[in-house]
Amino acid sequence: MTHSKILSGTGSKLNVDPEALTSKIKLLIAKGQREAAANKFGELVTLNQARAARIAYSYLREPTEAEEAVQDAFLKAFLKLPSFREDSHFEAWFATILVNTCFDRLKARKRRDRLVIPMESRNHPFQEPIANQSKSPEEALLSTERSQWLQTAMEKLPHRQRTAVVLSQLQGFSTGEVGDIMGLKESTVRVHLFRALRKLRVLLVRTTLLNPRNASSVSPENVKSQSSSELAFTAGAGNTQT
Repeated sequence: MTHSKILSGTGSKLNVDPEALTSKIKLLIAKGQREAAANKFGELVTLNQARAARIAYSYLREPTEAEEAVQDAFLKAFLKLPSFREDSHFEAWFATILVNTCFDRLKARKRRDRLVIPMESRNHPFQEPIANQSKSPEEALLSTERSQWLQTAMEKLPHRQRTAVVLSQLQGFSTGEVGDIMGLKESTVRVHLFRALRKLRVLLVRTTLLNPRNASSVSPENVKSQSSSELAFTAGAGNTQT
């Protein structure tokens, strides 16, 4: 059995129950039919690949490394599948593996003292989209500047606060699911979310006051709604949720 079989999806969106499919795969593994299990696991890859790509990119901000992290996480998930509990949700269980994989890569990146060479721009599922062509040049510039600012601000958040924001506000997990992923109580997740969004709103107001270019588009009264939509664009790489 090769890794390519485990990581190969069907190429189309499937209308299946992830938990039921996971149970079938576990049964195949228990029977020693790993080839068939790997083929079935490809369906789980198809179901979760788009969301996994966005989560990985929101942490790593580099297309190739994000893609590698997703592949690593799917391989780990397949190997750990026998330990998957029947009362769990596959998406939350897999997200735990993926987030930990991303953190491991971030730690390794910090230990490396290397130059980052910009990759040639090309169409890539992990790259941020080109600015909306319907916008005026000034609107596109403002959108890009705010997006870049929010990316920088997110990176400055403590890792638990950032994880809570990414999973809850951007990827659509409930606070209960985020708690399962992070190993925290739901009430603790809510505290992390409150503190993170408060910090981002305060920083956004300060940035607006220091940058007259943004003064007309961001005011203290609409910081909450504006920062939420821009956060979704920045960390979600402009894609819709799955």
